[in-house]
Amino acid sequence: MDSHQTTRPPPGRTESGSDFARLSKKIQAAGLMARRPGYYAVRSALVIGLYGVGWTAFVLIGDSWWTLAAAGFLAAVFGQVALLAHDVAHRQVFRLRRASEVSGRIAGNLGIGMGYGWWQDKHTRHHANPNHEDLDPDLDPDVLVFTQDQARAARGLPRLLGRSQAYLFFPLLLLEGFNLHVSGVRSLADGALKNRAWEGLLLLAHCAAYLGALFLVLPPGKAVAFLFLNQCLFGIYLGSIFAPNHKGMPVLRGADRPDFLRRQVLTSRDVNGGRLTDIVLGGLNYQIEHHLFPSMPSPHLRRAQVIVRRHCQELGISYLQTSLVESYRQTLTSLHEAGAPLREPRTT
Repeated sequence: MDSHQTTRPPPGRTESGSDFARLSKKIQAAGLMARRPGYYAVRSALVIGLYGVGWTAFVLIGDSWWTLAAAGFLAAVFGQVALLAHDVAHRQVFRLRRASEVSGRIAGNLGIGMGYGWWQDKHTRHHANPNHEDLDPDLDPDVLVFTQDQARAARGLPRLLGRSQAYLFFPLLLLEGFNLHVSGVRSLADGALKNRAWEGLLLLAHCAAYLGALFLVLPPGKAVAFLFLNQCLFGIYLGSIFAPNHKGMPVLRGADRPDFLRRQVLTSRDVNGGRLTDIVLGGLNYQIEHHLFPSMPSPHLRRAQVIVRRHCQELGISYLQTSLVESYRQTLTSLHEAGAPLREPRTT
């Protein structure tokens, strides 16, 4: 792997003569960085409408076990709200930072109870150094281990789960919705978090409205069942969207930081599929293109893929595109291999 180090150019500028600069010029010439206000207006209206439909159905169904159907429907809608907040955070929707932050907090904190400020900081650091063992927060061994070195150093929960983590991966995703809520609340204690008061008030408002609706409309047993089904399905939906993107791809370590183009392409994979896949995965099936051009509106990613793939072929850069099922297989295989040291018999 090329270890020549370059840094990403500032927005609106490219590095003269670099491989990424030439690709960026092709993308700009194709008009793929242009904003799509009409698309996002329609998409936002549809998501808001489905959000309203889900909660209206919940109220109309009332005290019945059929309310669990509304829980499942709303889990999918919550996922779409999270995907919309993701695009907002990347400045794909609004040009101004203020508009992005306000709408992102409304969608994230108020809409689904996800700490927008905490998530944006974490996600920005991930984009800068994807799949870097030391720099990517998505590779922190909090619950799972992602490399054999992490497995050898693991203590506590990662050590307990690591030996069987490939089998536990999807069951653990059932808890991801709860983890997002807890992480958002915990981030409020961080003095570096911007607009902590607004973050906290919006999270509190979501919690009060969500739990208030459940326990006002449903008896306690059904309310708890609704909560767990809704949050577990939401977690597994989100986890299933993000898992295929980088897990099982090359892991960088230490000073191993290739130039921007290679750093993004070699650590990401694209997922095959049609328009339905684009909707379900929110455009993140074009993970390579998204990482290269984070502010590109998601409906342009399909066209960008053709240009990026051809550019990588001309440079001899490996470009991985696979099916969704195969991406999960690669993810689980990498997790199983990472946990190998924990399955070895202990020696004294």
